[in-house]
This record gives sequence, C-alpha cells and structure tokens, in this order.
Amino acid sequence: MPVSASIRERCRTFLRPGEDIRYVFPVSSLGPPHTAPFLVVVTDLSVTLLSTSVFGRPEPSGVWATFPRRTRLGPIATREGPTIEFGGMAFEVDGEYAAVVAAADAEAFTPGDLPRDPLPDL
Repeated sequence: MPVSASIRERCRTFLRPGEDIRYVFPVSSLGPPHTAPFLVVVTDLSVTLLSTSVFGRPEPSGVWATFPRRTRLGPIATREGPTIEFGGMAFEVDGEYAAVVAAADAEAFTPGDLPRDPLPDL
C-alpha cells in the first residue's frame, strides 16, 4: 500500500527547504540488537532515513541519517525476506516496494531506462 499523502507531508517537514520528494517507503532495520521501523525518503537531492514511532502506522519522528542522492538502494536481496543495504545497515522491505527501490535507483543511475511520464501536468 502506498504511503499516504499525510505521511508524505509529515516527511517533508524533516527535509531541507526545496527538496522534492520522489519516493517514500517503509523499512525495518535488521538488528542487532533490535529491529526498528524507518521511512526511506528519496528526494531529488538526498536519501533520508527517518526514524518512526514504534507503535501504529509509520509516523516520522526524526532524521536518523541523510545520504547523497547517488546512494544505491538496491539490488534487493532475499534472506528470510526482501532486504536492501545502504549506509552500513540492512533493512527488510516489503515486497510491494521492490519496484519503488528499483525506480529510485534507475532514476539516479540509469535515467534513460525510465519510461516518460504519461501525465506530466498532474
């Protein structure tokens, strides 16, 4: 399920002025010592890892780390579930967000592979 518009707007409050959100998806860090929920926010300028509240839906609560936009998120590896690694950490990502990870990487590293936006004025 896509991240809601209200969550995207809350994420925007933790970004630098003028950054344009491209992708947002939830992940869970893979210990040790514990798993923790995060939101990955990919903008035109950075990849920001936002910590979230532990209970309920993923509400952003602060910036955990910020990486350059050319940080590679994929490929998705399969351990006990789909995982990605960046910033020295491993994260479990729901399979429904695999296309989002691939699109974020394609936009940064092989933009010619992306299809043209069929509705650019929306």
